[in-house]
Amino acid sequence: MNRLRVLISRTRDTRGQSLLEFAFVSLGLVMLLFGVVEMCRMVLVYTTIANAARVGVRYAIVHGSDNSVSASTIQGVVNGYLGAATVYTPNATVNVCYGAALSTYTSCASGAGSASSASPGTAVTVSVSYPYNPLTSYFPINVNLASTSQGVIAF
Repeated sequence: MNRLRVLISRTRDTRGQSLLEFAFVSLGLVMLLFGVVEMCRMVLVYTTIANAARVGVRYAIVHGSDNSVSASTIQGVVNGYLGAATVYTPNATVNVCYGAALSTYTSCASGAGSASSASPGTAVTVSVSYPYNPLTSYFPINVNLASTSQGVIAF
């Protein structure tokens, strides 16, 4: 009978249970933390791409029809803005076109229109796309982030 009590007391020993529970919970917490960091970083890169497209359009509009700039100059301005952020600029694709109708973002191909035909009232469209590369390989995210901005030369 005494031997049976010793055997039962050994099976009820729970000294390692809290350590095992902590391991499972901490693994889930670390995975959640990495996911939040990755999503915040993706939003940061997208915001940077959207702002870079806006900067490119503003640069084209400010220079206007008197002092029109080429598409390669605008691409340089956009890449300079992207280079200051967390974006690897050789992977970014920047398309600039003059004369596309407003709100027809899909008709703007690379190099469509020319800066020499930029007159007041001409639309300028800058499209920026970037294949997002995750910070860690734990989350295999294959997303192409893109943004397009348009403006009209006013002077």
